Amino acid sequence: MSAATCPEPTPAERARSVLSAAGSLTITTHGHRVDLIGLHTVDAAARLLLQNPPDALPIAAELASAPQGDLAALVEFTDIAPVAVRERVRARLTLGGRLTALGPRALVFNAARAVLTADDGTTVVGLDRLALASPDPLATHEAEMLARMDAAHADTVAPLARLLPPRLQLGATEIRPLRLDRHGLVLRVETPDAYHDTRLAFAAPATHPGEAVRQIHLLLARATARPRRRRLPTRS
Repeated sequence: MSAATCPEPTPAERARSVLSAAGSLTITTHGHRVDLIGLHTVDAAARLLLQNPPDALPIAAELASAPQGDLAALVEFTDIAPVAVRERVRARLTLGGRLTALGPRALVFNAARAVLTADDGTTVVGLDRLALASPDPLATHEAEMLARMDAAHADTVAPLARLLPPRLQLGATEIRPLRLDRHGLVLRVETPDAYHDTRLAFAAPATHPGEAVRQIHLLLARATARPRRRRLPTRS
């Protein structure tokens, strides 16, 4: 399967996956900038519901004195690779909208604009598409699955690297698992001066983590059937 036809999540699906898996966010109003960790949820319409912890009290006070009862705000999410690679930020999602109170102990953020910045550029994601999109079924399991793959590098990543184009294999100094979604696995190939990300597509989309493991085993079977061209980089 060529790179041009290799399926990938749409920008809206990628954005919903970032929302689903993110454990923290940064919220900025006219007067304050606050980092919140583990204090947000996302409803079915992609609205953000924020608990009102002590760290957010300055924003809550600013909201209480707002003439219109709401505040313009930016909410930013950073998607970071769970393994140690060069340039670990995989994507940034920025939402612009209005912040209002939802009872005495919570805030709700209604997005008016969504912008996803990833390795393939910056995309404005339509709010209707964002609301209709579903998170990738592996989104909340991806970090653990990639960490396990990386820990078993010699048995998983090194054999899978045989599926990479020969030119990438020859120049590689480090190969690590970067991203995992229902369509496949992305490997980060590092050289002394640069890096390149290559997707290994699954034979069929995975609908749950167990199916993703099966698809990875199919990729491993393909990889181990190929002769080794050279000694690929391994981790100590």
